[in-house]
Amino acid sequence: QVQLVESGGELVQAGGSLRLSCAASGRTFVSYVMGWFRQAPGKEREFVAAISRGGGGTYYADSVKGRFTISRDNAKNTVYLQMNSLKPEDTAVYYCAARAGTVVPTDPVKYDYWGQGTQVTVSS
Repeated sequence: QVQLVESGGELVQAGGSLRLSCAASGRTFVSYVMGWFRQAPGKEREFVAAISRGGGGTYYADSVKGRFTISRDNAKNTVYLQMNSLKPEDTAVYYCAARAGTVVPTDPVKYDYWGQGTQVTVSS
């Protein structure tokens, strides 16, 4: 089992940058595929980015491709989401999630563990 704690969300102006972090407990972090999802008010939770266990494979939603970068530091049990050129439509609660195994899904129901979320607000 793994526990996830996100941080780094805040209010930022459009065009700005933020880096979200997700710290995982446990000794088996490297066993988990990690993903970032977001949920805006009144909308379903949507895929943002995901990364393979070793970090060699990264995947992005079309809406964030070229602006966001997912990375992980397995020595620190942490996954990051660097967000640049932020837009008001990026405003949402951002969640990190973990999935045991090697498959890297974009469907949130495929993930086993979730953090509590961190609020990102982008003002225009």
